[in-house]
Amino acid sequence: MDFTAKQISEFLKGEIEGDPHVSVHTISKIEEAQKGSLTFLANPAYTQFIYNTGASIVLVNRDFKAEKPVKSTLIKVENAYNALAQLLSLYEKSLPQKKGISSLAFVAQSAKLGKDLYVGEFTVIDEGAVIEDNVKIYPQCYIASDVTIKSGSVLYPGVKVYQNCVIGNGCTIHSGAIIGADGFGFAPQNDNNYMKVAQIGNVILEDHVEIGANTTIDRATMGSTIIKKGVKLDNLIQVAHNVTIGENTVIAAQSGIAGSSKVGKNCMIGGQVGISGHISVGDDVKIAAQSGLSSSIRKGKIIMGSPAFDHDKYVKAYIHFRNFEKLIKKVDDLEKTIAELKSENT
Repeated sequence: MDFTAKQISEFLKGEIEGDPHVSVHTISKIEEAQKGSLTFLANPAYTQFIYNTGASIVLVNRDFKAEKPVKSTLIKVENAYNALAQLLSLYEKSLPQKKGISSLAFVAQSAKLGKDLYVGEFTVIDEGAVIEDNVKIYPQCYIASDVTIKSGSVLYPGVKVYQNCVIGNGCTIHSGAIIGADGFGFAPQNDNNYMKVAQIGNVILEDHVEIGANTTIDRATMGSTIIKKGVKLDNLIQVAHNVTIGENTVIAAQSGIAGSSKVGKNCMIGGQVGISGHISVGDDVKIAAQSGLSSSIRKGKIIMGSPAFDHDKYVKAYIHFRNFEKLIKKVDDLEKTIAELKSENT
């Protein structure tokens, strides 16, 4: 379906510079876009491409000022990236929606099912599970006993949700994610063996949480592991037992949070970050990729390194890290000079 610049601008409440009647039927990256496509410019590093892109329409921020002629029609909006997200969401909703329960799915008699569901082939919904309205569960998922999945949530193929866990409204869980596996709890014994500690808690995902592919969230030993409203977790993340992650925190791939730690709201955590157990991360904290956090951090801090410490101090110290070999040589030369001077004066 084609859309004109005028229609898109009205939807986004934007301002047109160029031909309001030009139309597009696809969305492309700015450096690859051809005639008939829409693209966007949000990162200044890509500004060079706007002058030779083949895109018919480009979304730009309102403060964008071209330094030379632009062939494309521009739509100026408050935030080009957010505007693109709105268009992509609208496009996704326009696609055909899957509905119905496959004859190849297994649904236990005591499970409670809402309206307008999709349950794919070879999915199992066990005893006592509650699946509310407009939920989509793609093929080969396993929903254990007494699980609750609230309205509008989507589980992609191969998701496993263990017993008693709760998935909130409008959550998205990507393929291979496991919600509610046992926490890593073992009691050392005198004979150097380990006795497993039963994990009798659950996992609670509050509303509008997104969980990436192959991410694992362990059930609590007692009580709940809680992922609060609006949290976004990337692929391949490990969240251990009894962890709490605060509202609207985002965590990039391959990070791990050890047991009983608490992460505040509105935090931004880079990839491959490790957070030790039983510590607290305050609200609005930013942690750079590959950092290792072994002690609690106060609200609003920006940290990096392993062990992690204040970002500004790390940047200053890094200059010395890189020159460490030279510094050692200078110290060796100074010691040699001092020794020679002492020798001459004796």
